[in-house]
Amino acid sequence: MLTDEEAAALAAVDEGALGRSLLELVAVPSVTGSGAESELQHRLAGRLESLGMDVDLWSMDLSALRAEPDFPGTEAPREEAWGLVGTTPDGGDGPTLILNGHVDVVPPGDPAAWDGDPFVPRVTGDLVHGRGACDMKAGLAAHLAALAAIRSAGIRLRGRVTAHFVVGEEDGGLGAYATLRRGHRGDACVIAEPTASTLITANAGALTFRLAVPGRAAHGSSRERGVSAVDAYLPLHRALAALETERNRDPDPLLAEYPIPYGLSVGTVRAGDWASSVPDLLVAEGRFGVRLGEEPADARAEFERCVAQACAADPWLRDHPAVVSWPGGQFASGRLPEGHVLADVVGSAYADATGGPRPRRRGATYGSDLRHYTGAGIPTLQYGPGDIAVAHSEREHVSLREVVEAARTLVLTVLRTVGTK
Repeated sequence: MLTDEEAAALAAVDEGALGRSLLELVAVPSVTGSGAESELQHRLAGRLESLGMDVDLWSMDLSALRAEPDFPGTEAPREEAWGLVGTTPDGGDGPTLILNGHVDVVPPGDPAAWDGDPFVPRVTGDLVHGRGACDMKAGLAAHLAALAAIRSAGIRLRGRVTAHFVVGEEDGGLGAYATLRRGHRGDACVIAEPTASTLITANAGALTFRLAVPGRAAHGSSRERGVSAVDAYLPLHRALAALETERNRDPDPLLAEYPIPYGLSVGTVRAGDWASSVPDLLVAEGRFGVRLGEEPADARAEFERCVAQACAADPWLRDHPAVVSWPGGQFASGRLPEGHVLADVVGSAYADATGGPRPRRRGATYGSDLRHYTGAGIPTLQYGPGDIAVAHSEREHVSLREVVEAARTLVLTVLRTVGTK
């Protein structure tokens, strides 16, 4: 059953404007750390101001943030970063709901793999194609459409809605980290990441590791005088594979549907600087999955212990051990507290907005900004349009129907969370 205010707000969702907004967002090539990322933050600040929100747009002090002991790390080079928060001004004594969305996207990769320019959005039927269409400019468009509908319907809120539009989510969560440190908080948070019509109530974590494996250089014609760092790396690779198997034996029930909930993947391997020389150094970098509820420090210690044991068992590495370091993004795990009302509110809002059943709840194997908010004591879940299965690929797309459904669901979520006057 919908109240008159809820029905009015749902009727005010402008599907045409929502579609145009999505196309405009995808057309901005806001790759993590780029100037276009900053450009989009300024554009969105204007959008939030036009919705009558109080806007905080600030340039982050990157040096100060990087000096913090709990800084989440970054991987993409950047010279600047902008924070953006818009807050509805007419709240009273009601709770505050955060709507979070990240504006940055990953690079498009090989342009030839795309059917057209990845930053020129292409519409085929109900689908919008382009880099960032799914992850997560569809979510941003849904946030904006929900806020616009509530304003258009003339509804006065008892509490407040605050939009946290953040940068740097793809490489560690710099934006959310800085936004929370600036003092922007709330009583609950919905992140509009693509969830394929489900509720994501927990995220595994992920740590970026670097493994430097020494060898001994020699001329390739007398390779017996040297020790190839490539050969030295092989027992470590086998040990890491065994570690991944061991850590995935008994996953949390929220992640049981995934073949490998806590993946350990070596993404890059670099060795040698000359074809006829025995390589004296191999550097491997990759991603190490953090289990739900596991402290990142404990995960790092287990990884380092595995590498140390493998080195101790190898004749060369015993005296020339590999060196482990932890550059780049450091994603802890996070989860919505068991039994928290937010999942029920969003689930019923989805059912009422779409006429379908309540969405099922599950966890996700990737890291996200959810852990920043839950770490700050803010109950948080992810719900948004699109499917993570096509994100970060040349097949990235989103259904406009799903974006409209998400906007309508967010409308009801806002009204039922912060209340009306």
